[in-house]
This record gives sequence, C-alpha cells and structure tokens, in this order.
Amino acid sequence: MSLVILLAVVVLAGAVLSVQAAINGRLGESVGVLRSSLLTFVVGAVSTGLLILFFEPAHAVSLLQVPKWQLTGALFGVVYMMVMVGAVPVVGTAVATVAVIVGQLGMGMLIDNFGWLGNPAIELSSSRILAMGCLGLALVFMYRSSRQAG
Repeated sequence: MSLVILLAVVVLAGAVLSVQAAINGRLGESVGVLRSSLLTFVVGAVSTGLLILFFEPAHAVSLLQVPKWQLTGALFGVVYMMVMVGAVPVVGTAVATVAVIVGQLGMGMLIDNFGWLGNPAIELSSSRILAMGCLGLALVFMYRSSRQAG
C-alpha cells in the first residue's frame, strides 16, 4: 500500500471517529454514558470476532503470550469512549475531537521523542513543536467559537 493511500485511509478513520463521537454522544444522552459505551464495545467485539474468524491469519503468539503491558491499550479505549460520550453533548463534536487530537499529538510526540513502548525514537523538532502550538491555538479558537455561538 502506498504511503499516500495509507495516509488517506488514516484521515478517513479520523473522520469516522468524529461521526462515532457525534452518534455516541447523542446515544449517551438518551441511555447513559456507560450503556452507550457498552453497546460500542459489544458491537465492536462481535464484529472483530467475526473478522478474526474469517480473515485473520495465524500468528506465532496468542494474546495470552504477549507482554501483559501490551494488553493495557484496551483499557485506554474504554476511557476514551466514556470521555467522548460525556464530552460531546457538552462541548460539541468539533471541540471534543480537537481536544483529543491535542492530547494524541502531545503524547505521540513524547512517545516518538523518547522511543517509549518499544517504538523507534524520532527526535522532537521545532516543526513538531510549532505544529503542537498551532493545534493548541486551534483548540482555543474552536472552543471560543462554540461558546459564542451557544
């Protein structure tokens, strides 16, 4: 897969996350944050189970054989889901999404810079810091704009 296609798919995945946040925010208002999150994870588990059953090739190790810290990523998905379901109705989809991206970019830059979690180290550059500053500024503008409109 070419890099351009891969990046396009990743951008599309980001767009889908915003749609999911908007839908789950409304659902969470109706049935509650925990029930909305549960539905997301149950449907996701069933869908993923079917994909594994029919399409996943065999791997040398199982989930029970990997280092246990690698399993903690699933817990972070629960935290993300519950926070977004609760936040979207209050601050809106755009502000919640930009806030998540600020957090993702900040942590991603730290992980890259220090090579944490077994990832290759990518030095923190002035361009990356400037990008973080621009995104932080975008969050401020988005939040102020939504407050003025409301």
